[in-house]
Amino acid sequence: MQRLNAMEDFRRDISHHLLKREDGTVLLTATMRDSFHDVVLEVVVDAVTLTIAEARVDFRKSPSDTCGNVASRLDQLIGMTIGPGMTRRLMAAFGGGEGCGNLRNLLQGLLPLVLNLSAAAGIHDEQEMLDAMHERLQGTCVGYVRPVPTRKSDDS
Repeated sequence: MQRLNAMEDFRRDISHHLLKREDGTVLLTATMRDSFHDVVLEVVVDAVTLTIAEARVDFRKSPSDTCGNVASRLDQLIGMTIGPGMTRRLMAAFGGGEGCGNLRNLLQGLLPLVLNLSAAAGIHDEQEMLDAMHERLQGTCVGYVRPVPTRKSDDS
């Protein structure tokens, strides 16, 4: 039986964690682990303004010694507000030969969690929280559909 190579039997684990802190900031942490990577990304966001205050990454393991060079590009996120246009800004900062698709993907999964936190602020009942998130995040994805306006009939 032929042995499979590292990409023919591959597993990648990605984890996201959000922690609202007492100082009014949110610590977002993403990890990615696979045969070639062990990456920990941390982003600190102001909970009120949704502005990125800090960002850092630790490439504990990577396929190339130069992967860690992309860490300096995180500076482009400082001051960025999470919301419309974010995907475009992430592509500008982390796309192409000087960027890192893995880091960009981690950020695209991680940063929107702050929008959920903002939409659920002050609510402790889980169903009420889901309802509030649905209302406040309408139009952001297929799960939060905007209601279709009803047309008045010609008979009225």
